[in-house]
Amino acid sequence: MKKLLIAAVLAAAYGSVTQCGRVAPQHTVEVELRSDSDEVLASALANHKSNIQVQGNGIVTKLLADDWDGSRHQRFILRLGSGQMLLVAHNIDIAKRIASLKDGDQVAFKGEYEWNPKGGVIHWTHHDPEGRHSSGWIKLNGQTYQ
Repeated sequence: MKKLLIAAVLAAAYGSVTQCGRVAPQHTVEVELRSDSDEVLASALANHKSNIQVQGNGIVTKLLADDWDGSRHQRFILRLGSGQMLLVAHNIDIAKRIASLKDGDQVAFKGEYEWNPKGGVIHWTHHDPEGRHSSGWIKLNGQTYQ
């Protein structure tokens, strides 16, 4: 089975994390990630690719202050098995905040990858109340936050 399953590909302007509720689904490339998920994300980073729906896991290395500009986001840094670092911006206006999250936790995620020079950001880790975007989530200790 191929690494990538492409659901839709359209040229899209880079959307900011605070636009989670405004990005249309046709701008997203669906990617099914397996054991090589780190390679797919490393390729997206190296090639400055964005709007890629990804799924993977990593270790929380740093909790950041919540972002209160626009839509509120819980933010933290994940280290993937490859060593790549990702910012996760989890919209807490839509999904429940992960109150028990701490450094060293292993979390699984599904969301949309957006390139940036620091390693990229995963957002859309929640359901879409309008049903226009692929739903994402974060899983920690058997609990799903979406």
